[in-house]
Amino acid sequence: MTTPPPKLTPMLEQYVRAKSEHPDALLFFRLGDFYEMFFEDAEIAAPILDVTLTSRSKKDDVPIPMCGVPHFAVQAYIAKLLAAGKKVALCEQMQDPATVKGLVERAVVRVVTPGTVTEEESLDPKVPNFLAAAQLDGAGGTIAAVDLSTGEVRLVPLSDHRAIADELARLAPREVLAPQDATELITAIEVALPGVLLNRIPPIQFTPDGAETWLRSRGADPTAFSGLGALSAVLWYLGQTHRAGLEHLRLPEVQGRADRLHLDQATRRNLELLSTLRGERRGSLLWVLDHTLTPMGGRLLRQWILAPLTQAAGIGARLDAVESLRDQPTWRHSLEAELRGVGDLERLNGRLAAARVTPRDITGLAATLRRVGELRRALLSTTAPLLQQVAAELDPMDDVVADIERTMADDPPLNAHGGGLVRAGLDAQVDELRQLSSHGKQFISQIEIDERQRTGITSLKVRFNNVFGYYIEVTKPNLHLVPDDFRRKQTTANAERFVTPKLEEYEAKVVGAEERVRALEYEIFSRIVVEVATHQLRLGRTANALAQFDVLRSLATVAEQRQYIRPVLTHERHVAIRDGRHPVVEAMAGRAGFVPNDCVLDPSGPQILTVTGPNMAGKSTYLRQVAILTLMAQMGGFVPAASAEIGIVDRLFTRVGASDNLAGGESTFMVEMKETAEILSNLTPRSLVILDEIGRGTSTFDGISIAWAVAEFLHEAVTRPLVLFATHYHELTDLARLHERIANCSVAVREWKGEVVFLRRIVEGPASQSYGIQVARLAGVPDPVIARAKQILRNLEADELNAAGKPRLAQTEEAPATAQLSLFGGDTRLREELAEIDVDQMTPIEALTRLHALVVMARKGR
Repeated sequence: MTTPPPKLTPMLEQYVRAKSEHPDALLFFRLGDFYEMFFEDAEIAAPILDVTLTSRSKKDDVPIPMCGVPHFAVQAYIAKLLAAGKKVALCEQMQDPATVKGLVERAVVRVVTPGTVTEEESLDPKVPNFLAAAQLDGAGGTIAAVDLSTGEVRLVPLSDHRAIADELARLAPREVLAPQDATELITAIEVALPGVLLNRIPPIQFTPDGAETWLRSRGADPTAFSGLGALSAVLWYLGQTHRAGLEHLRLPEVQGRADRLHLDQATRRNLELLSTLRGERRGSLLWVLDHTLTPMGGRLLRQWILAPLTQAAGIGARLDAVESLRDQPTWRHSLEAELRGVGDLERLNGRLAAARVTPRDITGLAATLRRVGELRRALLSTTAPLLQQVAAELDPMDDVVADIERTMADDPPLNAHGGGLVRAGLDAQVDELRQLSSHGKQFISQIEIDERQRTGITSLKVRFNNVFGYYIEVTKPNLHLVPDDFRRKQTTANAERFVTPKLEEYEAKVVGAEERVRALEYEIFSRIVVEVATHQLRLGRTANALAQFDVLRSLATVAEQRQYIRPVLTHERHVAIRDGRHPVVEAMAGRAGFVPNDCVLDPSGPQILTVTGPNMAGKSTYLRQVAILTLMAQMGGFVPAASAEIGIVDRLFTRVGASDNLAGGESTFMVEMKETAEILSNLTPRSLVILDEIGRGTSTFDGISIAWAVAEFLHEAVTRPLVLFATHYHELTDLARLHERIANCSVAVREWKGEVVFLRRIVEGPASQSYGIQVARLAGVPDPVIARAKQILRNLEADELNAAGKPRLAQTEEAPATAQLSLFGGDTRLREELAEIDVDQMTPIEALTRLHALVVMARKGR
């Protein structure tokens, strides 16, 4: 904060004191109907909020930057600042300015941060809003993640800072807490979550005491949980910022990696699970699968996609439920009609805990719970165990609905302080005050009529303003008709204003009644909010059950509409997919435009399938298709295929495409090698590995060498992972000559009248050629370049096998290939090349090029 000018006013001194307590937040300082910001806060906020930056001048003409926003629209402005990664401290007036002489007392009542906001204006309905804390010590690490808007609490034990950073990238929290002395951990988080609001807090806040106390207060045994230091840090931070009830927070759910399919950050990105590589939702797996009708279901579907199951029982229960819903479309559609009217119970629960609900939130809750009752009755008839469990957890909360409907008006206003909240007949005092207020206003109107008749002043008017209240206005030409009981109140340019004892008496009754009834209604509303908030655990269970049902129904809808089939999940280590289809590509291109393909992988062979073929032929689609179908099956969904038998996978790895990390000082090839190293270092017997090009970021010889070595490593690994290996290096197809568990397949291509036709069909055997030059010609590369490229290609392909007929790449130091004959010892191939040369017809550059090729050939034969 910039140094303030000297001799501040008492109000600005109050501002500076409040700001000094929250130096890392933008201070919203309440002044009447506005929140004002001064000094550096104003300079930072004005461009983000798109408001005018003005200045407040002192006697010594030192300008003080300032800007402001209206209090009634503050949430929209706060949302903009949160989106920009800022914190906002709300400094409210703690006294009524109308009743205080001098400076009004003010205090910061809340600090709103990206990870602690609960207002709907600042949240994406279908995206969780996590505040996470990460801690790493000698015994390992832990992430504690809390979604304050829903009450969800997670504890994730992890091994090291890399695993913590990868899990944080999956959770995608809007705000992270880390010990300020954990340099290595902080660096890893900054790389994994660039731009996230990262709070470096004192290490003492990561001691487990706070979490242990909180768990005991909830009736839980702290010894049943480990790594509570991170949870302590989150609870401490919420106490510093949220400053409201946390009763809606659920007991922590401990999430180990053993029961979830692990997807690292590269895999989540490469498979385009939540968004495309361009950051668009359309074209992602979520875009295809998301037919959810509630915000809760949308958030849970994201979680299922990012963390599929690895336990057959849990997967089977989900598949049974999806099948039941898919096979009964009429019944499912009737349930959807009820589900469409369900509100976001999870986030309403969060606002209830903080007492930040509107009257319409409460009446909306009653409407939602009535629909919950209908859904529960309908689901009780199902035979699918998971749907029966959902039905059992749905709580219509008839007692709560009855209290709300008995208390609240049918269509209350949004503002809780404006009256009109309470149902007529609930409270005798409210009814009496309402009647007095209504009849009093009618009496005021009657006074105007009576006084006109009594005085003969036809232009006489009874009016009201906030300064004088009710008064009688008489124009100056009629002042001689004013009776003696009129008492002068104010003189204006054209009229005089008067009051009478009768008008003052009724004014007191009317105005007082309106104020009293609004206060009494707000008191009654506050009581019903407190009463409903005591049922937060019941609301939380119901919200979770609704979310589960919504996701299962969404998967069933997709299965029916797109003709997906139920996969068979086994404990065997193999994949057998017949006529599989990529769900996203099919959705974009249409069913008729997609060519299905088979895939068989098995540890006994083929363990590794090498896929060759030209660009644009469909290799990448095929590889991703197998990975995505495996993921869909393990999340409990049906899959696009004629049949699919999938052995449960515990780790899914992908290395796809070319990308760099320039901000981290890493080239494309470095990123490629780091991702490859991560895969090779973390293989398990149940891993599925997708490699789409290895070694393309360096020279051809280096790249081929690395790719060959990686393939051999995967083949010889004790774990024998299942591997799909796409490559443009035609040399790698020779791996199948040497290794029994490596097989070749390729994308079928046909040449027709000089044109290349991509058939999109995967067939056995390697591609006869890469067709890269043909694709270049299709792209419009000039003919001379194409012709020269073909000539160079023939030269490069001139000598792929050694004299023993084996691939040269397979040679090792321990087992060198048989030596070839020397140039003058009878190398017939070299002689044939020399004999074909017509020196008289060659240009100098062609002669040099051909000579270079012959020299290379001769050296290879040494």
